[in-house]
Amino acid sequence: MPSILRANNLVKKFGDITAVDDVSFEIYEGEIFSLLGPNGAGKTTTISMLSTLLAPTSGDAMINGFSIKKHNMQVRNYIGIVPQEIALYDDLTALENLYYWGRLYNLGGRALELRVAEVLEQIGLTDRAKDRIKTYSGGMKRRVNIAAGLLHKPRLLFMDEPTVGIDPQSRRMILDKVKELNQQGMAILYTTHYMEEAQELSNRVGIIDHGKLIAVGTQEELTKQVGEYDSIHILTDPMDDLSSIASKLQGFDGITRVTVDESGLNLITSDAGTNLAPIINEISRAGARIKSIEIIEPNLETVFLHLTGRALRD
Repeated sequence: MPSILRANNLVKKFGDITAVDDVSFEIYEGEIFSLLGPNGAGKTTTISMLSTLLAPTSGDAMINGFSIKKHNMQVRNYIGIVPQEIALYDDLTALENLYYWGRLYNLGGRALELRVAEVLEQIGLTDRAKDRIKTYSGGMKRRVNIAAGLLHKPRLLFMDEPTVGIDPQSRRMILDKVKELNQQGMAILYTTHYMEEAQELSNRVGIIDHGKLIAVGTQEELTKQVGEYDSIHILTDPMDDLSSIASKLQGFDGITRVTVDESGLNLITSDAGTNLAPIINEISRAGARIKSIEIIEPNLETVFLHLTGRALRD
């Protein structure tokens, strides 16, 4: 399958800080590729470079054969951008916002009028088109943000954390819309720190942390990296001192990794059923109070924990 985007050794530095560190990947025609990582991992900076808003410190990327460093205008013709921040004017209506963005894409006249009507129908806001954006909920603003990125019918759509801070109903609508756009043939680069979104949407996933792309593949390929291991999350009282408990558990047979976060202990084990009882006994012996236990079969969260030593939510 031909690729529509190929990133080659992208680096972005801000002074002494390396926000994106030698990142390379490709996106194939008609696929959803997710960049999965915690806040501050480098996802937005990567999209900003790929969309020609930020110049790379080094490296390059080709989008439909055009360099992001040398062919800015040609690249912009092929991509749509749904930024993490709402890029709308509150005092304008949804209709006026879309006409404004459409003209920036060199659309006009009857073609723009028809296209605005189409995208409003797509996001389910035709009946609110003449209301000012400041009267919209957060989820509705996100949907108009998506509509603006679709106006010129891009072949590749960048969606940067499009469901952050919105209600469950709007989130569900956006995820369904992503799948619908993909079924229509659009390639999508989707960034998120929500594991369940990446699992639901993606053909392939790139796991990014501290600016480095540490794994790329299908979900099956990625979960094979942790074999048949299970992940256990144990919620404890926040007053408990878990560091010494984690050190002792790390020496147990069948436990390959133990980490501590603000809510408790995260463990990777070869057999949760066999190892759970001695784990509970050790925690109880240390005087810690267990509030809940969650056993998770291998998934992207387990992969992230296995590769980085910390939970995705950290």
